[in-house]
Amino acid sequence: MTRPGNNGEPHAAGDLEQAVASATLLFVDDEANILSSLRRLFRPLGYKILVAPGGREGLELMREHQVDLVISDMRMPEMDGAAFLAEVAERWPDTVRILLTGYADMDSTIAAINLGKIYKYISKPWDENDIRLSVRHALEQRFLEQERKRLLALTKKQNEQLQVFNANLEEKVRQRTEELRQTMDMLEAAHQSLKSNYVNSIKVFSNIIELREGAEAGHARRLADHARNLALKVGMDPEAAQQVLFAGLLHDIGKVGLPDHLIDKPYSELAPEGRAQVARHPAIGEGLLMGLENLQVAARLIRSQHERWDGCGYPDKLSGEDIPLGARIIAIADDYDALQQGMLSSKSHTAAQAREYLVKNKGKRYDPRLVDAFLEMLDAAAPKARARTVQAMRSCKSNGLEAGMVLARDLMTGDRALLLSKGHVLNDNLIRRIHDLEAALGEEFDIYIAVQ
Repeated sequence: MTRPGNNGEPHAAGDLEQAVASATLLFVDDEANILSSLRRLFRPLGYKILVAPGGREGLELMREHQVDLVISDMRMPEMDGAAFLAEVAERWPDTVRILLTGYADMDSTIAAINLGKIYKYISKPWDENDIRLSVRHALEQRFLEQERKRLLALTKKQNEQLQVFNANLEEKVRQRTEELRQTMDMLEAAHQSLKSNYVNSIKVFSNIIELREGAEAGHARRLADHARNLALKVGMDPEAAQQVLFAGLLHDIGKVGLPDHLIDKPYSELAPEGRAQVARHPAIGEGLLMGLENLQVAARLIRSQHERWDGCGYPDKLSGEDIPLGARIIAIADDYDALQQGMLSSKSHTAAQAREYLVKNKGKRYDPRLVDAFLEMLDAAAPKARARTVQAMRSCKSNGLEAGMVLARDLMTGDRALLLSKGHVLNDNLIRRIHDLEAALGEEFDIYIAVQ
């Protein structure tokens, strides 16, 4: 876990608990008794406490100290809470903002929410346990967001190091990496909420992994979509199915550090020592995600993705229902798509041949019940997919795009680098960036828009 300062640069701070406990809080209120009450309530919890009698003094403290969370009263002379929090939001957007207000201040509270983009407002008199929990949850969310940004920066740095270490990589890979960097910037600018940023960041990480592997574009996303749909079909709740999706997108993250000669060949064609080295990637993948609390379930599924129903898999030799359900699902979805892309053997399979392979290995590699459910799902989805393709989309050039249009297919460059995912709602900013990227790359993108 990292804790950036006000300048946004990360520095070490231990785990989430330590980061929260060492946070700096600023209380702003013109009533000395309120400040005393807040100081008395929070100081025993280990926080560093700063207090200010008004907005001007609070801003001065913000300039002098790294403040993680600020609690401000609404009604104060000279500068009220709405104006103060709006100034904090403008100059220190990463600082969490909480407003204290009375029941009679609702109109002013609405103004503060709009101007100051506050995390939460708390009515006076407050409940001590409620305000303590609110502060803790706000700080946890702040530091998790900082960790996400750190991982984005780390991924970018590692990608640049790969370019240095692999001097013989084709120029086309270098161009793809640069395009992917631009894609990450576009996605980051396009999404407003933390949740959507989190999901789309995982998709970007998945695309980085595919480019490093030289895998067929979209393999991880097809795998992940199949796996999530199968998880829902067999009764997993949406939250658990979402973890299956994340595990599918990141299933090969442990291969990022492998040398090229092990990645370029199908697993079946590797020498024993090469297979042993590749077989470490599930455990490495789990380890790479250990710092992300929200991905611990997905990390466990990544570790167990190559276990077999008959107990002959790796790394833990699990068998039957001892293998996590999500991992059994990912194994089926992964092999079904990888067989068709020629990633498991030198020969590419047709969809029918891939289905035959799954059936042949029921009870050996795969959970028989899940194979049957997967094939049923494919049969049911085929006519619907054809109908959507024919009836529900149209092609469009970038000069015909308008704000509010929805992508019916993933938007990709000519050499298959992902730009925007299917279902993304376009706005004027994204349309302008698409124009600029087309001009920079000297190509026109194939864009498909959903028909309302």
